[in-house]
Amino acid sequence: MQSVGTISALRAQIKAWRDHKQTIAFVPTMGNLHQGHLSLVRKASELADRVVVSIFVNPLQFDDKVDLSAYPRTVKADIQMLSTVDCDVIFTPTLDVMYPKGMAPHTNVIVPNMDDKLCGLKRPGHFDGVATVVIKLLNIAQADIALFGEKDYQQLLLIKRLVHDLNLPVDVLGAPTFREESGLAMSSRNQYLTEQQQVQAAGLYQTLLSVKQRIEMGGQNFPALQLEAFTKLQGLGFEAEYVDIRRADDLAQAISGDKNLRILAAGRLGKARLIDNIACNLA
Repeated sequence: MQSVGTISALRAQIKAWRDHKQTIAFVPTMGNLHQGHLSLVRKASELADRVVVSIFVNPLQFDDKVDLSAYPRTVKADIQMLSTVDCDVIFTPTLDVMYPKGMAPHTNVIVPNMDDKLCGLKRPGHFDGVATVVIKLLNIAQADIALFGEKDYQQLLLIKRLVHDLNLPVDVLGAPTFREESGLAMSSRNQYLTEQQQVQAAGLYQTLLSVKQRIEMGGQNFPALQLEAFTKLQGLGFEAEYVDIRRADDLAQAISGDKNLRILAAGRLGKARLIDNIACNLA
């Protein structure tokens, strides 16, 4: 496993692999890795001959400067974790490498119909920053496959749309959410939680499961189910942001009769903003 920090060094390695007809999988991250990230790397190694993992904290996708400054930078520990799985190259660019002329004058990429719902509505500009850095990273890595976790489901759909619309030659694959024993979705922000809040946080997943069960039992009054779940989260100590039942393929508001659903929720607990979602397929 090697670590490179420049675009030219990564592309030189990519070219060498291409010359030997090897396939490449790419896992972009912001570091502070956990077992969920490693599960993506393991999946990547099953699907391709070579695996590239990037570690870059992208300022463009933070709508809160305090959140950006507090985000843990743990590159040494991340490299140690990646040494336990089949990772061939770690790409660790600096801000100057990614945005050599600064971020203000940089070209931005915008995927329409994402900033008016769910996390896009709650975090203005966030998905523009995600789209911009992802298009850069995909162009730099030139991989055959890119893997993203389903925990950030709206982000996953945004990236699939981005790749489709711009005809990028990469297959974007989602991987199931990796969870703690309590059901809490693994996240770098979980470390902001106190021990008591860790217990409370598990209620987010349990609330989603409850909504899914109600729907599978015939519940079709989606607004009422959403309100009930929202109220439940508030009662668990969350500063709830949303609980929404959406169509899984495009995140349009679900209506009675829709079969392929995604139930999504977000809320703040102490210093942490937590998101989660589960599938609900009635077909």
